[in-house]
Amino acid sequence: MPMNFAGRFTGRSAVITGGASGIGLAVAQRIVDEGGRVCVWDRDPAQIGQAKAVISTLHGLTLDVADAASVEAAARSTIETLGGVDILVTSAAITGPNMSTWSYSTEDWQRVIDININGVFYCNKALVPHMLERNYGRIVNIASIAGKEGNPNASAYSTSKAAVIGLTKSLGKELAKTKVTVNCVTPAAVRTAIFKQMSQEHIDFMLSKIPMARFGEVEEVAALIAWIASEECSFTTAAVFDVSGGRATY
Repeated sequence: MPMNFAGRFTGRSAVITGGASGIGLAVAQRIVDEGGRVCVWDRDPAQIGQAKAVISTLHGLTLDVADAASVEAAARSTIETLGGVDILVTSAAITGPNMSTWSYSTEDWQRVIDININGVFYCNKALVPHMLERNYGRIVNIASIAGKEGNPNASAYSTSKAAVIGLTKSLGKELAKTKVTVNCVTPAAVRTAIFKQMSQEHIDFMLSKIPMARFGEVEEVAALIAWIASEECSFTTAAVFDVSGGRATY
């Protein structure tokens, strides 16, 4: 069971992309339970509605993070609604199809890159200036163990998550002398709705690579993200946090 820290996010407001389900929703629940306010950005209005039914105080905006103009508009709207944004967690992502690199369609490749890389960039870009003005910020980009190791038959996804790691390290160093930290987490497979986008063969492959011989739980990833997103995590930036059941080798 999660060990909540009462009041840890009192007075803090967060944006969580892809926050209406999966890891994002678990993070939203954690932040709200610990006194914070959350606005989820998600492309599925029905899921936002379901999330609000679970977390009554949740705010939500429907948008595609791959659309830069929509992200900028959402940032302005959320800042106005919440009175500011202290935390950004970028959880929105897709896997793309499981197939060899040479079989990948250019359309599928572009869509993965648009959401998983460009979407993270747009969201970071939109909120960093605001955080600098407030002299405080916590950004947590969700990458993947695939970004470290590269999974076969998942070239677009692996590439996109490696890029998220690179973006995090670069931006974190750019902001190192400010009060805004930028870190990322690299989960191994966590059983969420994203599994519906994968073949069973690929799911079995991912499980075979985890020394703990089980998938992660969203609450386990959320616990780590909540600490990284807190004031307590003040001397760590441009870092990559492993949450892979022992799979990560660096």
